[in-house]
Amino acid sequence: MTHTKSRKTPTTPPDVLRLTGHPVRWQLLSELAASDRQVRELTKLIGQRQSLTSYHLGQLRDGGLVRMRRSSADKRDAYYSLDLVACRDELAEAGAALHPGLRLVPTVPTPPMASPGRQSRPPVRVLFLCTGNSSRSQMAEALLERLGGARVVAASAGTRPKPVHPNAVRVMHEHGIDIGGRHPKHVSVFADQRFDYVISLCDRAREACVEFPATAVVAHWSMPDPAAEPAVDGSDYPPFAHAANELKTRIHFLLQAIDSAATSVERN
Repeated sequence: MTHTKSRKTPTTPPDVLRLTGHPVRWQLLSELAASDRQVRELTKLIGQRQSLTSYHLGQLRDGGLVRMRRSSADKRDAYYSLDLVACRDELAEAGAALHPGLRLVPTVPTPPMASPGRQSRPPVRVLFLCTGNSSRSQMAEALLERLGGARVVAASAGTRPKPVHPNAVRVMHEHGIDIGGRHPKHVSVFADQRFDYVISLCDRAREACVEFPATAVVAHWSMPDPAAEPAVDGSDYPPFAHAANELKTRIHFLLQAIDSAATSVERN
């Protein structure tokens, strides 16, 4: 009789499956996939006690799937965010641990107007908000325009506009985008316009945000103001480079969500 040698596999499942497999933690991850949240918001959304919510958030933080940063509006408060890249990579490795053919392959946003069905679809309108409309929201608008092409219309505004920061211009130039001629705008300029997504990028702007139609998807990306961050090795530029990289990552995932939603509509 011929015996086939079995492939040696781990005796315990990857940690990411233990973390994501708990019903409460899965609820938390699902909420954070849509928007950064405070503990009290998450407690209300998932219908659990705050102590239990905090416990499971701690588990997710220890597992590297969730991050926390202090609110720039109220230092006593904090925002939690899902580390999308870490989740993607950990889940991909978990699949591969079971079988090489089960490794998750990240989807790539399709090129603008790549199919006949897309040509008649109106572009998705996205508005980015921050306080000054001088750095984060300007960079986000420019990056989404570049990465999303004709299938999106991007705009940005602030609750207290001030001139575009030179370091924001510099970092976008390194990404091949010129925003030197752009000007800040007050959020009231867009108050009566329709947007599919309204995304706040700083905690103060989120709390001061004007009301937008209920049809818009409202989300928050809690990001520190690079102009207020400590200098690195005597330079005030690195925080802008870090902010641009984080925005680019988040926008890639946003485009995947936009494309997925559009595909679902077309199928129905």
